[in-house]
Amino acid sequence: MTTMLSSDLPLPKIGRGKVRDIYAVDADRLLLVTTDRISAFDVVMAETIPMKGAVLTQISAWWFDQLGGVVPHHMISADTAEIVDAVPALQDHRATLAGRTMLCRRTTVFPVECVIRGYITGSAWKEYAATGTLAGEPLPEGLQESEHLPAPIFSPATKAETGHDENITIARMRAIVGDEDAYTLESMTRAVYTQGEAIAREQGIIIADTKFEFGRDADGRIILIDEVMTPDSSRFWAADAYQPGRPQPSFDKQPLRDHLDAERRAGRWNGEAPPPKLPDVVVAATSARYLDAYRRLTGADLAIS
Repeated sequence: MTTMLSSDLPLPKIGRGKVRDIYAVDADRLLLVTTDRISAFDVVMAETIPMKGAVLTQISAWWFDQLGGVVPHHMISADTAEIVDAVPALQDHRATLAGRTMLCRRTTVFPVECVIRGYITGSAWKEYAATGTLAGEPLPEGLQESEHLPAPIFSPATKAETGHDENITIARMRAIVGDEDAYTLESMTRAVYTQGEAIAREQGIIIADTKFEFGRDADGRIILIDEVMTPDSSRFWAADAYQPGRPQPSFDKQPLRDHLDAERRAGRWNGEAPPPKLPDVVVAATSARYLDAYRRLTGADLAIS
């Protein structure tokens, strides 16, 4: 499968994120193309990670199929043949799009990230260790790093075009989206995480935390959009290796982060763009980590057609 740094399709491109290119199909539909770009520490690497775009797309598609009875979602199809049949302008791009493309319903996106945490780690742990709080709200005393929380914590964040998202209180979220929608978004987030965490645990994976996005469709429904419980939007831990009181190895870009950390400690990189060149071994190890996440979660090897 050819790797993709950027896409160029005969449709209007209306957005470009760190990983995804977004195209307008018509007034009701979008095309999401997940490239093989990868970022770490808010810097996009020059190299691509083979199969990463397909892994993220197909994990999301797998989850949308699992969650159809829990919440409505935006996926129409992630099958390349079905997408090309629905959008004939893409006929000559079939091989390029294989596996990495999703046809979706258009929505008006809520300007908040719906983060939910079943374990205390990452930025939540850093704040807690310093102040005993999360987004300024007090948490129980005596928690350890990576500890399983008594109940999942909903901790929304504002979306940042560059840099890190900012954790916010639920009260601030209500001020942004309104009380009724805030209640619905939190309820849907909890429902999806509860179902997803249980399914993943059966496969030996702990979803420590994750973030969701939601939008309002043309019928006024709030629906789940974007990617769902992928290694890019979640922390996946191996259940058989879990041990609270320390950081946990994860199924994502950890080989990349480890390499970049070493480059910074050695004084060869200042943490800003442009990033250092990635050795082939780091690229291969990162690709293998994403493919392993797909295999462990779905119980099957990734097949692209």
